[in-house]
Amino acid sequence: MKFVDEATIDIAAGNGGAGCVSFRREKFIPFGGPNGGDGGRGGSVYAIGDRNLNTLIDYRYARRHEARNGEPGRGSDQFGAAADDIVLRMPVGTIIKDAETGEVLAELLAPDELVLLAKGGDGGFGNMHYKTSTNRAPRQKTPGWPGEQKKLKLELRVLADVGLLGMPNAGKSTLIAAISNARPKIADYPFTTLHPNLGVVRAGPERSFVVADIPGLIEGASEGAGLGHQFLRHLQRTRLLLHIVDLAPFDEAVDPVAQAKAIVKELRKYDESLYEKPRWLVLNKLDMVPAEEREARVKDFVKRLRWKGPVFQISALARNGLDPLVQSIYEHVAAHVEKAPPDVDPRFEASVGGADA
Repeated sequence: MKFVDEATIDIAAGNGGAGCVSFRREKFIPFGGPNGGDGGRGGSVYAIGDRNLNTLIDYRYARRHEARNGEPGRGSDQFGAAADDIVLRMPVGTIIKDAETGEVLAELLAPDELVLLAKGGDGGFGNMHYKTSTNRAPRQKTPGWPGEQKKLKLELRVLADVGLLGMPNAGKSTLIAAISNARPKIADYPFTTLHPNLGVVRAGPERSFVVADIPGLIEGASEGAGLGHQFLRHLQRTRLLLHIVDLAPFDEAVDPVAQAKAIVKELRKYDESLYEKPRWLVLNKLDMVPAEEREARVKDFVKRLRWKGPVFQISALARNGLDPLVQSIYEHVAAHVEKAPPDVDPRFEASVGGADA
């Protein structure tokens, strides 16, 4: 299934039904009085978070969503029937914005979270509504109120605890495949990953977290190089970033330190808050470095990068060094959860309930 993380749709709630002007006319009842009923309420448009969805592709092709109008009132004291509401199922993590003003109307951060997008119009009043002791034969009625209409922009940001960041072919897909149930495409050419992948990592019994792998970022992405910044939004809800570095590039002229600095620079250009997130350095493909050179190469890299944070040395392909990394990540995520405010759901279970994106 094609991954789509943006869509624009039009929604329209139903109009309320018109009120009715009617009088009771029956044999032997000369003064029947007014009996025109009120109109029914128009249908509203709601959105609900669905943990079984992971893309907005349904809204790429179905862009118009309308609720039905309420029925008009009728004689014999009959009110018009209210129209059914419509519910749009969207992936958890969807941000719903007003396409014209850019205002954020709602964020679906929990499964089965229901939000009102457009309210249906109320029904109009029939003439029985205006009957009083001094106005015994009213002929007034009101039309139904119109339902709300909006143009919405949907933006999906996946919910994950950890995000993988790095150049194309740094080994991000290999790493997420090695530590989780995700099975992304892996090949020996750049930009193998074309859309975000989610994987659930099991660190032990009842110990898990979610990892998000996004397409590789290259220098000049802010100017449109490569896949640009379009997928970096999926890292904005993570608690930790893993900066994956290929310590043994095929091209000897490539400097891993320069590449790492370029990634950090592009990250800062995109979003300062994303740049300020906790970030760990993961040096990958150490199995391709001669054993006698590994320690010196790692020390040289860290020194030239002037890195002060945590450093992990792994080989995702050979599965070396992965267990200490996984356990450290879980401890960091668990500590972050414990510090979360009590009125905020810190561990969104739907993010670990799903499998691959």
